[in-house]
Amino acid sequence: MRRDEAPEHPHHTLSREPLPALRPFVERLWASDGREARSPGAREHILPTGLMHVAIRLSPEPIALWEAGERRELGHAVIGGARSTYCVKDVAAPSVAVGAQLRPGAAPLLFGAPADELAERHTPLDEVWGADARRIRERLGEERSLARRLDILEAVLLARLPRVRGVHPAVADALSSIADRPIASVVERSGYSHRAFIDLFRRAVGLPPKVFARVARFQRVAEHLARGRPALLADAALEAGYADQAHLSREFAALAGVSPAAYRALGLREPNHVPVGARKASRRPG
Repeated sequence: MRRDEAPEHPHHTLSREPLPALRPFVERLWASDGREARSPGAREHILPTGLMHVAIRLSPEPIALWEAGERRELGHAVIGGARSTYCVKDVAAPSVAVGAQLRPGAAPLLFGAPADELAERHTPLDEVWGADARRIRERLGEERSLARRLDILEAVLLARLPRVRGVHPAVADALSSIADRPIASVVERSGYSHRAFIDLFRRAVGLPPKVFARVARFQRVAEHLARGRPALLADAALEAGYADQAHLSREFAALAGVSPAAYRALGLREPNHVPVGARKASRRPG
């Protein structure tokens, strides 16, 4: 086992950081073996993180979302662009899958497109990688070890990275504190005009700075609530930078589709996967 690799847990998923050479562009690698319990018609709200991801499903059932009351199949390998609100995923069937969560700046290097062209939607991987997407899926399917599947995807991503500088320094600096500073201050610090900085940020991240800051603030409070703290929602709102508890509630309704109290009561192991219609604590993996 690699030194930084987490052991497989009872829910049959594996997640780890990539090699150092990939860490400026890839936040996490993950794999699941499909042995988790599923219920007919089960769905999840997948919460926005402000980041992109790539997912390759190895089981027969395609990745599918529910949109406007209709089920839409996306295929077996997709790029999930940065989003500003939740989407509803069909999780009725067991999922054998491999994927990665990508950092800002990865899109042009891995997919040959600015992040804003891929934002707010899912794009079939074969539209950008062609026949390689099918060959990679076949290669991953030949392996039975989750750890080996992570190694294969890691090698694929590493091979596709040109030897160039990562995310623009002005964007990197903004990302470090964008949830805690007014956007005008972030722009002024960058040294660029407002319009030039917005364009630079969007092309790297996929979302405008103001929208990304909103998601980042939401993610911070969601992580705290998932861990059951703080005790009072009013305190959680103030600590995360919301005007009051009502402001927090509005943001949760818009970005997660549930209230803060209902979200905290679920006791989720994976904070960004919210079972639809859940009535009690859930411990199922992403």
